[in-house]
Amino acid sequence: MSIIFSGVQPTSTPTLGNYLGAIRNFPNLQEGNECFYCIVDQHAITVPQDSQLLRERIRKLAAIYLAVGIDPKQSTLFIQSEVPAHAQLGWILQCNCYIGELERMTQFKDKSKGKDAVSTGLLTYPPLMAADILLYNTNLVPVGADQKQHLELTRNVAERLNNKFGKLFTVPEVYIPPVGARIMSLVEPTKKMSKSDDNQKATIFILDSEKDITKKIKSATTDSDQSIYYDKEQKPGISNLLDIYSLCSGKSIKDLENEYRDQGYGSFKTDVAEAVVNTLKPIQEKYFNLIETNQLDEILDEGASKAQSVAAKTLARVEKAIGLGRHS
Repeated sequence: MSIIFSGVQPTSTPTLGNYLGAIRNFPNLQEGNECFYCIVDQHAITVPQDSQLLRERIRKLAAIYLAVGIDPKQSTLFIQSEVPAHAQLGWILQCNCYIGELERMTQFKDKSKGKDAVSTGLLTYPPLMAADILLYNTNLVPVGADQKQHLELTRNVAERLNNKFGKLFTVPEVYIPPVGARIMSLVEPTKKMSKSDDNQKATIFILDSEKDITKKIKSATTDSDQSIYYDKEQKPGISNLLDIYSLCSGKSIKDLENEYRDQGYGSFKTDVAEAVVNTLKPIQEKYFNLIETNQLDEILDEGASKAQSVAAKTLARVEKAIGLGRHS
C-alpha cells in the first residue's frame, strides 16, 4: 500500500485538462492505497484573492472532488488551512531552503516576470508544497508535468533534513499519468489548457453547460486540410481534439482516425463535444446535489480531524529533532 497526497488550488473551477490530466485518476488511486486529497487554499493567497470568492471556490472544489468519485470512507479530503501543521512545517522547511534554489523555480520566474513587486509567498510557495507532501509520509504524488520541479525540491529538502537529523521524512516519488497529462488550449493548441486563460473559448471547465461545451469545441482551432489524423507538429488542434475524444470515449487514437477518415471536421467536432458532455454530465449532477448540503461540511470536518492527527505526529517528530520547544 502506498500513501498518496495531492493538492489543488481553489483559484477557479477545474478545467477539462485538470480532470483528464490528473483529477480523474484520484478515485482509481484510492484502491489499495491511503490517499490524502487537499484543497490548498494557503497556496492560493500567494497572489491577491477576493476573500468571499475564495471561500466559495474552496467549497466548490470540495464538492467537485467528491463528485468525481473521491470516497471519504477511503480517502481523507480536507482544507489545507484547517490543518495548522501545514503552515508550521512550511516555516521549518523555508528555513532549510536557499533563496537561490527558490528563485530558480520556473513557476516563480513566470509569475513574477514583468511585475514591479510580488509577495514573498510566491517565492516560498515550494517549501509549503513540500510540507503538504512530507507531513503524510507520502510515497507518490500525482501531479501535472509543470509541477515536477517543485517535487524535485521537495525530495531535495527531505533528503537534506534526513541527512542532518536522521530519518525524518519519506522521500516521495512523482506520479504522472502516461496519457492525458497535457490537454491543450482550444484556441492555441500549442499551449496547455489553462483556467487562467483570458480567452474563455480556450478552456472547458468541469461545470460548463452542454451548450457552452459544444460551442467551444465547434470553434476550436484546427487547420484547413480537413484530414483527421494525429500529428502534434503539423496538426496540433486536431491532435488535441483526438486526445480529448480518446480520453472521454475510451476509444484509441488509431480507431478514431479510422472512424473519421472520410468525414469532415464538422461531424468530428460534434462527436467530440458529445463525448465531453457525456463525461462531465454525471459529475455535474453529483456536484449540484452536494454543494449546498450539510453532508459536505461534515466530510470536510472529519477530513481535517483525520489529517491533523497524522500531520501533528510528523510535525512533533521534526520539531523535536531540530530542537524546538521545551521537551527533549
